[in-house]
Amino acid sequence: MSVIVLAEHTQGSFKKKTFEAVQYAAKIAAELGTSVTAIVLGSANEAEMPVLGAYGAQKILHVYDARLDNFNSKAYTKVIVTAAQKEGAKVIVASHDVTGKVVAGRVAANLKAGLVAGAISYPDLSKGFVIKKSVFAGKAFAHVNITSDVKVIALMPNSFQVVKGDGSAVVEKLDVAFDDKDFGIQVKEVNKVTGAVPLSEAELVVSGGRGMKGPENWGILEDLAKQLGAALACSRPVADSHWRPHHEHVGQTGGTIRPNLYIAVGISGAIQHLAGVNGSKTIVVINKDPEAPFFKAADYGVLGDAMEVIPRLTEAVKKFKENQN
Repeated sequence: MSVIVLAEHTQGSFKKKTFEAVQYAAKIAAELGTSVTAIVLGSANEAEMPVLGAYGAQKILHVYDARLDNFNSKAYTKVIVTAAQKEGAKVIVASHDVTGKVVAGRVAANLKAGLVAGAISYPDLSKGFVIKKSVFAGKAFAHVNITSDVKVIALMPNSFQVVKGDGSAVVEKLDVAFDDKDFGIQVKEVNKVTGAVPLSEAELVVSGGRGMKGPENWGILEDLAKQLGAALACSRPVADSHWRPHHEHVGQTGGTIRPNLYIAVGISGAIQHLAGVNGSKTIVVINKDPEAPFFKAADYGVLGDAMEVIPRLTEAVKKFKENQN
């Protein structure tokens, strides 16, 4: 009766959100007196898989099928359901990312399980199986008690600190009987952004809005992001104006991120934008408009012209790094 967790990878490499999900599952397993089984799909590097044991997995079920290298919700669901039934799992954990948002609901429906999507706490077992999640675009919290026999949890990425241990995991093959219907949708091509920190996994994010005045001024944000090792983001009006690519758009209609540090430059802070970033651990707002709504949500605010503030901030970061070396 293990806790199972979907261990996502990118070209065989596991990211922080996967380690976080495995560690989260291990915490639940310890409370329930059971073990953790991780599910790895597609052409993963078997030499790297045992590292999941350092975050709490005792066993890894590897489903090798090259067709799983590209996300397919029906096929992924079938794998997880098959693994859950094989292991007699009562708790299933996944990240609340692009994959988890689609698959978790399908898995729950197949297993007649209760689901909490976007969990931000460990289950409180003293009151049943109660999990905290944010609701109403992060303006409130809900405490959900899952009463079904099987429980599915989609964990909001970057909600918990990840600590690497000393454990290791045993890798086993899992055969799943796919049919043509499972791969009814064929992926012809996948284009991914390379050479940059993915927004979904970034712990530091520098974001710009219409206050940057035009795409020609984005260089100062790129310089700051480079010095910090941060990802770049933008508000919706910036993406809609084609100043920046749409994959950098964060907000209610774009991506939702939870970095440790979010620096918003020239962004007024409309509620739609806040919905995508208010899970950030620390928010720094730089704006020359003292009435900008974003200042109310900020942990730190700088009232000033971005064209003057950002170069000075970048230089300060650079000097700080030099003094550390």
